[in-house]
Amino acid sequence: MAIEGSCHCGAVTVSIPTAPAVLTSCNCSICRRLGSLWAYFDPAEVTRTGATAVYTWGDRMLDLHRCTVCGCTVCWTPREGTAPDRMGVNVRLFAPEILAAARVRRVDGAADTWAELAD
Repeated sequence: MAIEGSCHCGAVTVSIPTAPAVLTSCNCSICRRLGSLWAYFDPAEVTRTGATAVYTWGDRMLDLHRCTVCGCTVCWTPREGTAPDRMGVNVRLFAPEILAAARVRRVDGAADTWAELAD
């Protein structure tokens, strides 16, 4: 059974196949500003409805999607020529109880090592 979340205003919805077991908190320049918390899925497993605007930054490996009404960051999708089998969904769009059992791993995107940081 799919799990649904939405942006603040409800104009964009996201459906994921299962509650994620591991979430990623990244401290890179964009993620720390967005306050996003990521779960990764195959793009074929995720359903998104509603209009999003796209922002592409840095090494241009991914597109960040946000609601065109309230501005909430919804997800990132891979750009052409990158790993097409993985996308990030901002799980802050989902009810907290859905995420309560997940482990949050912190990664060092700021130093560009992507190493897992100690708690």
